[in-house]
Amino acid sequence: MTEALFPLSLRISGRRVVVVGGGHVATRRVATLLDAGADLVVISPEVTESLAATIARESLTWLRRGYRTGDLDGAWLVQTATADAAVDDLVARDAEESRIWCLKGGDPDHATAWAPATGRVDDITIAVNAGGDARRAALLRNGLVAAIETGDLPLRHRTHHPGGRVALVGGGPGDPGLLTARARRLLAEADVVITDRLAPLAVLDELDPDVEVIDVGKLPDRHPIPQDEINRLIVDRAQAGHVVVRLKGGDPYVFGRGGEELIACREAGVEVEVVPGVTSAIAVLASAGIPATHRGVARGFTVVTGHEELGELPSRGDHTLILLMGVRRLATTTTELIASGHDPSTPAAVVERGCTPDQRVTVATLGTLAERAAEVGATSPAIIVIGDVVTALDH
Repeated sequence: MTEALFPLSLRISGRRVVVVGGGHVATRRVATLLDAGADLVVISPEVTESLAATIARESLTWLRRGYRTGDLDGAWLVQTATADAAVDDLVARDAEESRIWCLKGGDPDHATAWAPATGRVDDITIAVNAGGDARRAALLRNGLVAAIETGDLPLRHRTHHPGGRVALVGGGPGDPGLLTARARRLLAEADVVITDRLAPLAVLDELDPDVEVIDVGKLPDRHPIPQDEINRLIVDRAQAGHVVVRLKGGDPYVFGRGGEELIACREAGVEVEVVPGVTSAIAVLASAGIPATHRGVARGFTVVTGHEELGELPSRGDHTLILLMGVRRLATTTTELIASGHDPSTPAAVVERGCTPDQRVTVATLGTLAERAAEVGATSPAIIVIGDVVTALDH
């Protein structure tokens, strides 16, 4: 029967810890003990080059000799890893007599303390013991760290809340699978999610039932909740001590007004971070088989909204035009572009509801695109692309 252990985290900052040995085990242990703030003493006639550099850099006490009884006086913890069984046994016996916890490298069965495989993700510390099998413990630790970083585990604070903060999260073009790992993790921590209609709304089904979800989605020419009110909601919820995720479609800084929301948070003294998202301007085209650039076809592109006069946009054959939010004004836009010198025979397309199961692609030319879009009843959300890249991958 496996001996029962009592798991414990030690606060060793400023406390004396002795490391006996100078090999690779001792080198790794010194690094972790330094991270914990220990007052370290290293005892060994020789040490690795890496450990020697650490000792010099950190001004650690190094007794360049073998271990002697009495070296543990005043210590709270000792790690012995000399590869000499007789020396390690002596250290362990001295530690036992002095009631000092002893980590015994390579011999956990005769140690009084085990160092688990540890991982840290922000304020979360993972410690895994696996019956003395260090490699197995490390593999389990790695799996847990990955699950935390991707938001696959429940991460919301329940008792010791860290205080209000905001994440402006780019949700990508609509497919939840295109969310970044950081975005998923923040959603798993969120107390409040303030979302747009173009965000990947399916992820909201994964939230705890008591997470507050506020829909501030805007439609063309209809903004039921003005931007100033959205800013106020974000700041108010954070100042109430909540973790707030502002979930936006695409990228927060690509026509997403993320900059305005960041300024509002900073002016209110609210901690804020920005998580980039895959912008729909590029991702939707890719999902439709249309590259924004392609060698020998297009070496640059311009992304604009379709709300404005566009006659001054580049009309070169090696430049792609990408229009967001431009379906309603499409006939006017194409007329303006042709009048300003764009070739009406240039390939063009409308990609509706990109990166979703309902995606639809309508291909035409600049001169016929508005008519074809009207025939199929194209509606927003949609991306309009104009350039030879539209047909570049057809052959």
